[in-house]
Order: sequence, then C-alpha cells, then structure tokens
Amino acid sequence: MSSSSGFTVVIPARYGSTRLPGKPLLDLSGKPMIQHVVERALASRASDVIVATDDRRIVDAVKTKSVKVVLTSKEHQSGTDRVWEAVEDADLQDESVIVNVQGDEPLIPSAVINQAAELVSSAKDCGVATLCEAIRDGRDIFNSNIVKVVADRNGRALYFSRAPIPWQRGAFDSNEIPNDTDSWFRHLGIYAFKYWALQQFVSLPQSRLETRESLEQLRLLENGMSIAIAESNYTIPAGVDTQEDVERVRKVLSNECSNQVKSS
Repeated sequence: MSSSSGFTVVIPARYGSTRLPGKPLLDLSGKPMIQHVVERALASRASDVIVATDDRRIVDAVKTKSVKVVLTSKEHQSGTDRVWEAVEDADLQDESVIVNVQGDEPLIPSAVINQAAELVSSAKDCGVATLCEAIRDGRDIFNSNIVKVVADRNGRALYFSRAPIPWQRGAFDSNEIPNDTDSWFRHLGIYAFKYWALQQFVSLPQSRLETRESLEQLRLLENGMSIAIAESNYTIPAGVDTQEDVERVRKVLSNECSNQVKSS
C-alpha cells in the first residue's frame, strides 16, 4: 500500500452502540449503513479505503472487493485507536495521509474527505487537520452535544469545548441567545492525520482536558500538537446517533434515488 497516489481513508465501525446496537448494519434504502459510508469514501480521491471493525458481521456486510476490511481489537477506547491498528503495519511513510471517516456518516460528501486530506497535506507545521462550520442556530451554542471550536488567524485550533466558546459576556450571563452567530463554529468529526502524528497521538495517555470534556482531540492540544482547521466547503449532514436520525437519513436517500430515476 503506497502513499505515492493519494491518501488512505479508514472507516472505524464498532458494532456496539448504547442507543443503536449494531448501528453500522442498519438498513438504509436497501444497504447497510457501513456500505453507504464505503461508497462515499470510494468516490473521493483516496487511493485506499479500509474498514476497521471489531465484529465479523460488519466484515461480512462490506461487499466491495476493492475495500480492505480489518478485524480489530474490541478493547479500543476510541475510533482513532482502531484507525491506528488498521494502518500500523501498512506500507506508509511518515508524511502519508490517513483520513478518519466515521462509520455513522452515510451522507458525508466525498469532497469533504478530499478537503480534509488536502488541508493536512498543505499544513507544513502540523500533522493533524479537521473541519468546522458556522453555527446558524443560536440555541446550538448551548447544546453540549455540539462541539464548539475557536481558532487563531492562521487556521490553527486554539480549543474545542462542549461549552459555549467564545463566551459573550453580558448576554450569556443572562442566558440570552444571540441573533448574530458569526463568531461561533461547530466542529465536524472528520480528521486527517499524517502517519507520524497518528502514531504519536495513540502513544500518548489520555489527557486531563480530554477526560474532562470527553473530547479526544484535546489530547493533541494539551501535548503541544497543532491542529489545522478550516471551514468545510460543503455542508455535512448530521450523522446517525438516534432512531430519529435513521429515519431522516432514509428519507434523504429515498429522495436521492427518486431524483436519479427522474434524471435518467
């Protein structure tokens, strides 16, 4: 597996889920969710696509022969650890790029995967890149399930938090929801690593801030590793965490199929 032509996408897909057991295998318009994610990854400029899972049922569900499926340990604490196991022994160089595409993102645009890979490749001063998007609804600033991020003028992340950052003094003290939300950004859960940075990340113990906020990217910042960040060029629909999400995605995919039939 050479790094000379493009980048590698790794899709971590864990069978267990508190809300949706067997989530990667949920039927979405006639295909398991993991297959939708695989197809989005294959439509990117990736030279290799790997599914990293902890369950034989997910291995069997991936029907695309050009995709490598790796059965990984069930003991991993995070998807990033699973990604590392999948590429640890691959024929990759220190500057090779690995993009972590979550296994519950069946609607992720392929262009977003390319953007993350290009961002880390062009970031000479750091080995990790991710994306964000502007928050449109002021209520989302106070939603702890939506991770906020602040960055410096050079496009390097300063901090990620479930709390409202930046804090608007005065307005937020009185629980006022801002009408103008152009100062707040939502972090999108796609990561692009250079091989050396991924190796360094998984070798580090969980950090104090990471544990406090339950955000593994804080391990990087707390250990002095820079993260390049940019606004996504495309809207990334929310992933699948609840049954309501399942129904929403099914509707979107059904509409896509109907539009394809009409255009043909």
